[in-house]
Amino acid sequence: MILKKQVYRPDKKANPIIGLFLFLISIALILITGPLGFIYGILHSLLTKGFRGVSEYLLKIAISIDQLGNVQMQHLLNALWIKEGGYKFGNRDETISSALGRNNKLGTLTGFGRMIDKFLDLIDPDHSLNSIDYYIEPTEQIIDKLAWIHIVDGKILSTRTKGKAKFYIPGGKREFGESDAKALSREIKEELSVDLNLSTLDFVGIFEAQADGQEPEILVRMTCYSASYSGTLKPDSEIEKIVWLTYEDREKVSEVDKLIFDYLRNQSLPA
Repeated sequence: MILKKQVYRPDKKANPIIGLFLFLISIALILITGPLGFIYGILHSLLTKGFRGVSEYLLKIAISIDQLGNVQMQHLLNALWIKEGGYKFGNRDETISSALGRNNKLGTLTGFGRMIDKFLDLIDPDHSLNSIDYYIEPTEQIIDKLAWIHIVDGKILSTRTKGKAKFYIPGGKREFGESDAKALSREIKEELSVDLNLSTLDFVGIFEAQADGQEPEILVRMTCYSASYSGTLKPDSEIEKIVWLTYEDREKVSEVDKLIFDYLRNQSLPA
């Protein structure tokens, strides 16, 4: 999937008449210009990249149709494939398989949903899990956050917010228009009083899990980076305590942080 550069913004409320009008225009365009555009696309792909180009072109169309199906059939899929509290189908930026995979991980598929998932696995092993798209636009069901992974002597830097019982890997949410680097740097400065050296920023991974203190269907998506820093670590803002945790402290952290701990454990860090 392509990593989107544009910052997500919630949709504005639309006039229902305009929605109907645009829908009719889109249907007319696909019926009239669609076949012509498709034939031209096949020929262009074949002449420029050969059969590989045709395959890539058809894959893009397949993904777009899948995304359309996720919107068009959302209410039916939500009724038949997932339990109450499951991750909802319907994100226009997401494929059906991706939403199916998220429910697979959450254990919220109905019997019918599990049957569909197993059928897809026969065609392509772990199809839905491998289809989870971590670059889709966040929705009301996905809390999008960033985290700074800093490890010293096999221990990972963690914090505890005032009034909270669990420890969290430091980080936070983007503000409108911020890049990952700018947002993470700002959050770490506000929380820990240090400056990240952005030239050393290195992508670690993206992790998703149930969001603490939220309804079952609400997920938190954590995009993690490592980086060196300058300054002296000290709690600021709402941070009550700074701690250094090992894998033995896994039960003291949030669900998404547990996944990060597991990943780092598999990478031999932290100890």
